[in-house]
Amino acid sequence: MNSAASTTSPAPAEAPEGTGVRRVWPEGWWRLIDTKIGIIPLPIYAILAVLLVILVQEGEIKPDAPTMIAVLALGGFTCAEIGKRLPVLKHIGAGAIFATFIPSALVYYKFVPPQLEKAITDFTKFTNFLYIYIATIIVGSILGMDRDVLIKGFLKIFAPLAIGSVAAGIVGTAVGTLLGIGAYKTFFFIVVPIMAGGVGEGAIPLSIGYAAILGTQQGTMFAQVLPPVMLGSLTAIILSGTLNFVGKKYPHLTGNGRLQPDGDEIKSSDAQAKSEAARGSIDPATIGAAGLTAITLYLLGVMCHHLVGLPAPVAMLFLAVFAKLASAVSPRLQAGGFVVYKFVQVSMTYPLLFAIGVALTPWKDLMAAFTIVNLITIISTVATLMTVGFFVGRALKMYPIETAIVNACHSGQGGTGDVAILTAADRMALMPFAQIATRIGGALTVTGTLVFMKWIGLPG
Repeated sequence: MNSAASTTSPAPAEAPEGTGVRRVWPEGWWRLIDTKIGIIPLPIYAILAVLLVILVQEGEIKPDAPTMIAVLALGGFTCAEIGKRLPVLKHIGAGAIFATFIPSALVYYKFVPPQLEKAITDFTKFTNFLYIYIATIIVGSILGMDRDVLIKGFLKIFAPLAIGSVAAGIVGTAVGTLLGIGAYKTFFFIVVPIMAGGVGEGAIPLSIGYAAILGTQQGTMFAQVLPPVMLGSLTAIILSGTLNFVGKKYPHLTGNGRLQPDGDEIKSSDAQAKSEAARGSIDPATIGAAGLTAITLYLLGVMCHHLVGLPAPVAMLFLAVFAKLASAVSPRLQAGGFVVYKFVQVSMTYPLLFAIGVALTPWKDLMAAFTIVNLITIISTVATLMTVGFFVGRALKMYPIETAIVNACHSGQGGTGDVAILTAADRMALMPFAQIATRIGGALTVTGTLVFMKWIGLPG
């Protein structure tokens, strides 16, 4: 018996010529399945929407993983899709902006059922899946970098970050003073909070320090420093999205996620890792091992935090860099890390931003900062930080758009702001450098500011 003939499938019967008959099943259905909102096939999207409406009405929404995956995916990709389809705004990161701030507004105006809001908030805060996201993004992006570029990038990035921070402090304070806010209030309650490193690592310790020095309540101080943090992050998101658009028009200004030109310096292990990932030859076990490696490095970072006080994401960042430079991770595992990084970037970013919008972004506080003088001062501060980063980076032979975006993360809302900024800029590979700007830059800003405030004493 002819084996070749036995394995050949007969050609499908074609519709008679001229009848105009088209096969609805399965080809028509497949076309519908391949039509997606974000990553969600359209029929699955419709089924999920109906199911979630029924579950809410029946009071069966729980903060468990399967339910929350469905809720956050549906909400995140819906908001992002709206932003990506808007004229002009789609070019400046509207997908990330909408995925973060629309849910915040919906919660404030009571369009989100209380049961659903509570379930999302509980899941976001108790599972800490923001750190799972950051861990996989950092480890995957570092493992995909060239060693020499990694070393030079980490050494160089401090120059545009430091110079930009000083310039932003001077310009922001000057603008606020000219607008009548006063130098003291502008510097300590608008400019510094923007660059303090977000809410948990920035606004909270800053407000505690202010309260101790000024002899007032920490809650009062926190209410004053939080709005500039949030509005500064929104400004950075918009400006970073704009830079992404500029990079498409002027490609010589950007490395599309690379901080500096790498020339021909790619090592054999890096080339092998990228080649294997590109060929799709990484087996599921290797991908799982890479994900667990990222989690292990994060837990080591948590231990470092308890031992020496270094923030866990920063400790994890240094550990990942050490593992990369010491060739402690095989090329195959590096390729697995790259696959995990891409999967998390594509599938988790917008659901994560939606969760952040519901659970961690108070719309009322954001609106409190929307006064003309505050807006001008905040925009001036963030724009200066990014502009100086652009030109200093260019002078150091780095890609100016990338250095400006890393500087923008110094004015972001902590780790959540980094995700939104890099998503709007389509530069998620910059997450390791963004963490330096946010965590280390923020810690230095808070510490230096509290020392300075205590030294100059009370205002007036």
